[in-house]
Amino acid sequence: MVVVAALQLGASPEGTAATLERLLGFEEAIRAAGAAVVVLPEAILGGYPEAGLTGDAFARYFGQAVEIPGPETDALAGLAARTGASLVAGVIERSGSTLYCTAVFLDPVRGLTATHRKLAATGRERLVWGRGDGSTLPVVPTAAGPAGVAICWENLMPLLRAAMYAKGVQLWCAPTVDDSDAWLASLRHIACEGRCFVISACQYGTCEEFAGGSAIVGPLGDVLAGPLRDSEGLVTAEIDPAEVVAARRDLDVSGHYARPDIFTLTVDQTPRPGVAYRTDV
Repeated sequence: MVVVAALQLGASPEGTAATLERLLGFEEAIRAAGAAVVVLPEAILGGYPEAGLTGDAFARYFGQAVEIPGPETDALAGLAARTGASLVAGVIERSGSTLYCTAVFLDPVRGLTATHRKLAATGRERLVWGRGDGSTLPVVPTAAGPAGVAICWENLMPLLRAAMYAKGVQLWCAPTVDDSDAWLASLRHIACEGRCFVISACQYGTCEEFAGGSAIVGPLGDVLAGPLRDSEGLVTAEIDPAEVVAARRDLDVSGHYARPDIFTLTVDQTPRPGVAYRTDV
């Protein structure tokens, strides 16, 4: 049995440094819970973009984004090391002149191990965030089983879910800012469809007044903890990773419940930079 957690808090209007300080303030709570894995919300470092973010406002937003690796990911790696918990955190990544909505994986021993850039931005996100490619679809080992991540409405992309199920995800991490009632239904569906544990961490109390809703769901769709509404805090549940195997006895969408003679999915994991340099021409 292992303890997993979702940390619900909001990005500070005072900026990334202030948010990071508040985040690190949960160290004792994480240690006291004995959490092996902690998921943090989407865009917790950098913040969710305000509507109509142009000109000077965009420049300020750009300045609050983080580089990977950088001092902020180093600080998260330190938190992971001190608490013994693997962290999955949503950040706004600055790469060159482009911003990405990114999730970073921090291991308590190895530090920063992987990143995932959100594949498709939604609504006003499209004005400020670039798109990731298939090269950042990691599944990483944790004490609670192989973990993967889908950010917010990526969780509603059926083919992305199919790709991640086929990679053997047992712990599905869902950083988000979606505080709707329908979000919990989506989490329960993913858990039941993928026969995996799902941890969703939502922002709470930013300038957008997100109401939260962080929750943990079992591999048969049962809600194990949460949803936490209208406050920040740590949502925890004790889980048995072996339940995933038992749950897949009658449904394994990438195994004995697949029909590759009828349906196939090809996933292109090639990095797609804007410019590629060749030396053979």
